[in-house]
Amino acid sequence: MSPMTFMAAGLSALAFGLVTRELVRPPKRLRSRVEPYLSPTLDALGPKPSGGPLRSIFGPIAQDVANWVGALIDRSGPETTLLRLRQAGWFRGLREEQMEGAYRLAQLRSLVAGVLVAAAVGQLVGGSALMRFVLVGLGAVAGGSRTRGRLQKAIEQRRERMKIEIYTVNQLLAMRVRAGGGVIHAVQATVQRGAGEVIGELKEALRLHRSGWRASDAFRRIAELSPEPFCSRTYRLLASAEERGSDLASALLALSEDVRETRRESIKRTATRRRAAMLLPTIAILAPVLILFVAAPLPYLITGWQ
Repeated sequence: MSPMTFMAAGLSALAFGLVTRELVRPPKRLRSRVEPYLSPTLDALGPKPSGGPLRSIFGPIAQDVANWVGALIDRSGPETTLLRLRQAGWFRGLREEQMEGAYRLAQLRSLVAGVLVAAAVGQLVGGSALMRFVLVGLGAVAGGSRTRGRLQKAIEQRRERMKIEIYTVNQLLAMRVRAGGGVIHAVQATVQRGAGEVIGELKEALRLHRSGWRASDAFRRIAELSPEPFCSRTYRLLASAEERGSDLASALLALSEDVRETRRESIKRTATRRRAAMLLPTIAILAPVLILFVAAPLPYLITGWQ
């Protein structure tokens, strides 16, 4: 076996392994499952390095390379990156200082996978060195932008789920407030019986409040981090009601109506676009045939030629 054939086979196997790892995620480690139940003494010791001596040696090097590559790919600052990661709900089990590092490593893995796949394709297809260089460049661009595209898609999907959930959450909060009790009591009662993305953000506000934040500041904090504008408006309403004692139930019900009307208009626009997309294949197939039927007798009618 020639060296070039051996290298092409190795790159193809590596690319297939990376694609398989992306499609079939490995199971979570045991520590991530039992970490919420660890005692404060054990948790204060910090996470133990896993992966053996190779990871402890090459891990910091890979992290530095990932940070350098990520700074070239993504020009936004660390604050913007952390905000987008929170809005997408990625790496929730990590601390803030670890979230950006994990994201940069994911970018580096995607970039390397794109380069290896492009190099393997160029080796199998053959061609000039310029063609292979172009393929590797395209693979690097596709691999580098893939993680950022996945992040933006995750933000959009989470925003859509929150837009669906906030209508029901506002109704429940308004019912709790009308039944009696303050803002914190209504939020606690709703959080205890609910689940979802909006409930998770309200739990975060309650956690901040228990750790010493004022309730209004905690609600404004999650309003700044929320990806959905209607959820941010709800949290600001809660903060204003906690400070000034305004009529929270009526405001929440009015906001729920705005959410429902906005979703109704969005569904109408989506249905219109889909109907137009369904008509395009029909028009593309039938229009040429109809034109041929109409234009076929024109030479005979104009010139009398048969």
